[in-house]
Amino acid sequence: MTQHLVQLPNPDGSLLLRELNHRIRNELTSAIFTISAKAVQSDSVAVKAALLDVADLLHRCADVHRALRMPDQGRLTDAARYLQKLCFSITKHRLDRLAISVLFSADDLRLEGERCWKLGLIVSELLTNVARHAKFDARHPELRVKLMLAGNAVKCGVSDNGSAPEPIRRGRGLEIIGELASSLGGRIHTSCAAEGYSFLVTFPLTEAEQRAAGATHVVKSKRRKMRRPLVLHAPRTVDPGVG
Repeated sequence: MTQHLVQLPNPDGSLLLRELNHRIRNELTSAIFTISAKAVQSDSVAVKAALLDVADLLHRCADVHRALRMPDQGRLTDAARYLQKLCFSITKHRLDRLAISVLFSADDLRLEGERCWKLGLIVSELLTNVARHAKFDARHPELRVKLMLAGNAVKCGVSDNGSAPEPIRRGRGLEIIGELASSLGGRIHTSCAAEGYSFLVTFPLTEAEQRAAGATHVVKSKRRKMRRPLVLHAPRTVDPGVG
């Protein structure tokens, strides 16, 4: 008996990533549905409130996951808009409850889809690390994310106004960030001073990104390059006398 074997093409990294994202999204949706259903069935007000809080937390986690989705690789992506949406999702998910403000500003810049996604991963990890380790003491907690176009290079900085208790130790998170920066053809600079932590990722533009940057510069030559800083979160002050 003759058997005909059909060799399937090896899936590329982007296909596997889309499948993984699809599975994670489905799992989050299933967890939210299950928890919400249990909340509805519970007769306890305290249990109902606790379960709904968990469901809301998972909703915000799903928003971050959605914001980190890899853009279309077939065209250039508005990096400023991508990072702004990501920072907003991370603020709602993680930083709001810590009363940390995020100031975001960015130059007009378009990056290839996968490269924009890698930059998003770097910014996400840096925001998480800074929020976890910075000590703000009596200062109003504030993080700054700044995306800049410098000639044919991209500079993306993440910093805080806290007091760093000790020099930065290179853990697994920073190793991953370093590898991501290297994959972009760049590097990451870190500093630890009395005014807080500071990280700067620098990497060169590709030829396609350089052409897009040149076209944007011609169209907007009469406008300011840097957008005004956007405050993604402003902690509310509560009057103790208001019940």
